[in-house]
Amino acid sequence: MLATELAALYTRDLTRLVQEISAFPDTATLWQTRAGITNSAGNLALHLEGNLREFIGRLLGNADYKRDRPREFSDSGIEQRDLVARLSAVRDEIPLVVAKLSAEELDAGYPQPHGGATLSTRQMLIHLDGHLHYHLGQIDYLRRVLTGEGAISFAELQP
Repeated sequence: MLATELAALYTRDLTRLVQEISAFPDTATLWQTRAGITNSAGNLALHLEGNLREFIGRLLGNADYKRDRPREFSDSGIEQRDLVARLSAVRDEIPLVVAKLSAEELDAGYPQPHGGATLSTRQMLIHLDGHLHYHLGQIDYLRRVLTGEGAISFAELQP
């Protein structure tokens, strides 16, 4: 079933996000940027947390959540262990919401327009995973630039 497969992708990709944030050597490095780079890895992680809690947790899973998008980009200095704990909670919660969606719910219109268009829930979930990948790549590249370290071994997709 598609919902189960999408949930497995979210589990893998959110596990990778936790691994990536954990691979930073310390909290200070997590909040650094370089010339021409606006967002730190910490801010991108907060943005992904807010995005997924809002668009999947709240709108599809009815979770009690109030997003503060500007704060995702203005906060800084959150301890690495605390950010890892928050992202681990997202990794544990979001795939469960996705896995419970029926074929009819996936085909139905997403509860809120996106970019001026009404997407199916399936399309929105694919879009959100692409958004997660985009920022995960930015976080990985920024970690490499800041630390001089190479790639880390990521979680693999589980059936």
